Amino acid sequence: MDLKQHIRNVPDFPKAGILFYDITTLLRDPLGFRTTIERLALPFQDRGISAVVGIESRGFILGGAVAQVLGAGFIPVRKPGKLPAKAIKETYSLEYGQDSLEIHEDALEKGEKVLIVDDVLATGGTAAAAAQLVRKLGADLQGLAFLIELVLLNGKSRLTSEQVYSVLQY
Repeated sequence: MDLKQHIRNVPDFPKAGILFYDITTLLRDPLGFRTTIERLALPFQDRGISAVVGIESRGFILGGAVAQVLGAGFIPVRKPGKLPAKAIKETYSLEYGQDSLEIHEDALEKGEKVLIVDDVLATGGTAAAAAQLVRKLGADLQGLAFLIELVLLNGKSRLTSEQVYSVLQY
């Protein structure tokens, strides 16, 4: 199945000059959604993954479904102030400033095999921050899986110590 056919291109969103790849049209299609999740999970099926970390917010949709396929639990990584219990924070740089992500401090066990899932790998800052949170908790990061990789932005270079897998490349 050609998943790219089901992704809507939205020019000038969220600002002029940006081409946004809208995956809501893919998620709406039952076969497209199922195929997406199967392809995200496939390289990690025999790795003993016990937890899938999903990055807010589309990573929640994809990561939760991948966790189900892998027989793993799901752990959300969120923007600051969104988690109800004690959390640890990782701050990272953006082109226009800084942002942060948080994870509950008791979300992962030391040595637990973890997969991070998100919708898009662009510059890699968000994914690198999520990976650092997993490492801070002592878990064993097995890899990162993305639906879309924006190859020209070279985000993969910020994630060199982990297996990085993307279903689609633009």
